[in-house]
Amino acid sequence: MSFLGVDTSLTGRRWIGPDVETARAAQTLEQKTDLPAAVCQVLARRGVPAEDAASFLTPALRDLLPDPRSLKDMETAAARFLTALDRREKIAVFADYDVDGGSSAALLLVWLRQMGHHATLYVPDRIDEGYGPNEAAMQALAADHGLIVCVDCGTLSHGPIAAAEGAEVIVLDHHLGTETLPPALAVVNPNRQDESGDLGHLCAAAVVFLMLVEAGRQLRAAGRAGPDLMSMLDLVALATVADVAPLTGVNRAFVRQGLTVMARRDRVGLTALADVSGLDTAPTSYHLGYVLGPRVNAGGRIGAADLGARLLSTDTRHEAQALAERLDSLNKERREVEASVRAAALAQAEQRGMDQALVWASGPAWHPGVVGIVASRLKETAGRPSIVIGVENGIGKGSGRSIPGIDLGQPIQRLAAEGLLVKGGGHKMAAGLTVEEDKIEMAMARLNELLEKQGAHRAGVADLRVDGVLMPQAAQIEMVDLLEQAGPFGAAAPAPRYVFADMAIRFAKRVGENHLKLTFSDGSAAMDAICFNAYDSALGGQLEAHGGATFHLAGRLDVNTWRGRRSVQLRLEDAARA
Repeated sequence: MSFLGVDTSLTGRRWIGPDVETARAAQTLEQKTDLPAAVCQVLARRGVPAEDAASFLTPALRDLLPDPRSLKDMETAAARFLTALDRREKIAVFADYDVDGGSSAALLLVWLRQMGHHATLYVPDRIDEGYGPNEAAMQALAADHGLIVCVDCGTLSHGPIAAAEGAEVIVLDHHLGTETLPPALAVVNPNRQDESGDLGHLCAAAVVFLMLVEAGRQLRAAGRAGPDLMSMLDLVALATVADVAPLTGVNRAFVRQGLTVMARRDRVGLTALADVSGLDTAPTSYHLGYVLGPRVNAGGRIGAADLGARLLSTDTRHEAQALAERLDSLNKERREVEASVRAAALAQAEQRGMDQALVWASGPAWHPGVVGIVASRLKETAGRPSIVIGVENGIGKGSGRSIPGIDLGQPIQRLAAEGLLVKGGGHKMAAGLTVEEDKIEMAMARLNELLEKQGAHRAGVADLRVDGVLMPQAAQIEMVDLLEQAGPFGAAAPAPRYVFADMAIRFAKRVGENHLKLTFSDGSAAMDAICFNAYDSALGGQLEAHGGATFHLAGRLDVNTWRGRRSVQLRLEDAARA
């Protein structure tokens, strides 16, 4: 049964409220714990029993951190890393160009610097070199370094790692592996074929962090001390959220404690980026994913690929300020490029039809730095796995995003094995590929077939799940602060979503390129709301031209800080006429 009778909202979705079991569990929690009802609703949805509520609200990393040695090759990797340090060998860090790669590299660079050792950073150019190690780069690094550490990449780089003659290679990664591993000294990856998969939810930065934990253990066994790892959790938190890793278990503890570290503003790169972004409050997981993350990513997308890693690892305020300003500028440029590609891709996908198992689009000279973001937008619009490919000189470079329950990484690997792709890989929710232009249609047809077997053709725009009804006067700062105790919120741990029923629109105005700012009221209290990308659907136009009608408004609570004053606003996601 639909919530408040909303079977078709302005975005075409049915609203679903809490089921009977969840509602009962929330009532039981409220009776046994004396916690506020709103917090109990979140705990009930997450399946937290009353006896575990206290520990859930204060997750301790020491209780949730897995033993690093549970991952294959971990002891070998840490021992070789320390040997290189002790011998003063030249160490190169080869990193992916996204937030996870940049954070992973920064962890190693900062750790080594605190031990008095300066490593070489190498981040491949997205356009000229593509994702992951390549033979030319690995040969050049091997000629001048004793150890090369590949982070957030390398699991599928058999040829390039074999080309690193004269150096030893360690891989610290999380991308899906094949049955054979590259010829590296150690491949630490929870998504190796011979791993249990119990830690498959970790991002690469978390894998790097575990390696540093193991290195610290080996140092202590030798009567030595290493750097303070807890102070580096801000980098792990940023990568975990930006890479859309599920915020459950140890990932939740990483982000929770990482946000606490970040609030201290000790890392000059992140502080400079927060300031240039206009972030004047303690960061939340939302800020990591939508404010800081995109700016760190901007260098790898359309600028110098190493800018993000350099920003996160620098200890010089002047350099941090310059890098932050450059990344902020590149992010603005990225948004303009993205808007152009998004419009063309959406038009093409709609013409092709968005009711297949796969929604895809390709176009000449579409910038490879934005195809992933556009694929994400297509996925959100169609509710199906999506691929967007930019073609240049007969070669297409694409990126894909999937939906819950549909594995995109495995079929992409299968296409590569079948010869339909030059290369491809990733994980369940995201993947990348390189394909010859004349094979794009054939490859996408085959991928559609494989995704159909998983049931992707039966997907669609998902129902909107809501946690209950709230009135404007109840949406106070104190309530939001209490809810944060049940966070952080993100992938696999969505923030609670509330409906403000029968609201009158008092003010509505388009802001920026595509957003809507509005004020609504129930007649006794008013509240502000912001709807991002409102004009990608019917939301923007219908709410702006409300004509005095009343609406049910659904979204998540947010805190807006302006000139030191904190107020609650609704991050509007959907609406329906009352």
